[in-house]
Amino acid sequence: MADIAEPMAPPMVAASEWRGDLSIRIRRGAEYVAIPLFALVVSAILFSLFLLALGKSPIQFFQLVHQGGFGTAFSIQNTLQRAAPLILTALAVAIPARIGLVMIGGEGALVVGGFASAAIAIPLVTGKASPMVALIIMAIAGMIFGALWVGIAGFLRYARGVNETISSLLLTYIGIATMNFFVEGALRDLTNPNKPSTMPIGDAYMVGKIPGTDVHWGLAIGVLLAIVLHILMSRTTFGFAVRVTGGNARAALAQGIPVGKLIVICCLIAGACAGLAGFYEVAAIQGRANASLVAGYGFTGILVAFLARHNAIAIIPVAIMFGGLVASGGLVQRRMDLPDATVLVLQGLTFVVLLVSETLYGRFKIFQPPITADRT
Repeated sequence: MADIAEPMAPPMVAASEWRGDLSIRIRRGAEYVAIPLFALVVSAILFSLFLLALGKSPIQFFQLVHQGGFGTAFSIQNTLQRAAPLILTALAVAIPARIGLVMIGGEGALVVGGFASAAIAIPLVTGKASPMVALIIMAIAGMIFGALWVGIAGFLRYARGVNETISSLLLTYIGIATMNFFVEGALRDLTNPNKPSTMPIGDAYMVGKIPGTDVHWGLAIGVLLAIVLHILMSRTTFGFAVRVTGGNARAALAQGIPVGKLIVICCLIAGACAGLAGFYEVAAIQGRANASLVAGYGFTGILVAFLARHNAIAIIPVAIMFGGLVASGGLVQRRMDLPDATVLVLQGLTFVVLLVSETLYGRFKIFQPPITADRT
């Protein structure tokens, strides 16, 4: 007798496997959202206890944060303006993190990039160059110097095995000291005796606003750059090589992946993002380089990147949230008679709780895929 053919099962198996893969992705994605949210809730509770110990109302504090960050059209625009550098400095942390580096030198790259933009603007402005050409050159200068600044830490990690966290932090203070040296010396604008600064670039050379808002174009560029880098890291062979290297550098080397080259490139991209943030701080906010560039955006960007799990797209809403927190600092200070640095205490507490919450991943059965028997 002829053999009776078995019913065709592959389509049903494939559909079952696809549903299983989807379930796994949903569970893991839920874990990446739930645990950071849990960390935020715990941080809010601990900070509320801190306020109660000071005799202040936690309810009033969070109401003022909402009002100062998102309560009015003016506060929303102020929040978005502060979110622009946070997006860029968070990307400066997230991109190296994909290859396994803890790079915290975004503040230094921002300062160096902003100073380079202001310094190169001096001959352009005095020479009456076209504003568009001048702004393009300033942006390129900021990105190049920011890229080189973080790239130094990446090269030291690759060539000499120097810890990138320590080197990037030290480079931050070196960058700030270098800016202060020139701003208070050779490049100081003598017409401004109150605060050491470089020569102002003038209104004609300032970056314009997004039509209909008081928010500069740095926000739109930051969002666009976050999308582009997300695609680069998740949808290209370069991004795949970076993720493989971040998972196991030795295995990547064994497969012939140029680990050292990837490390340096990721650091250059990160530094360029932070340097671009420095350019916008000069060309859209300050109009010159001075100590105001050291505003802490680079350090807050670390928290934004960690809370977003180094996902370039998730960085956008998280940066807006922290932009609102920063924007509300003045209102909290006036209404509750608290120091403006109170919001920094909340940020620091959130960062500590977030680091502790890293131990929770993989510990909850609800987020783990069900174990099924293998098919025979």
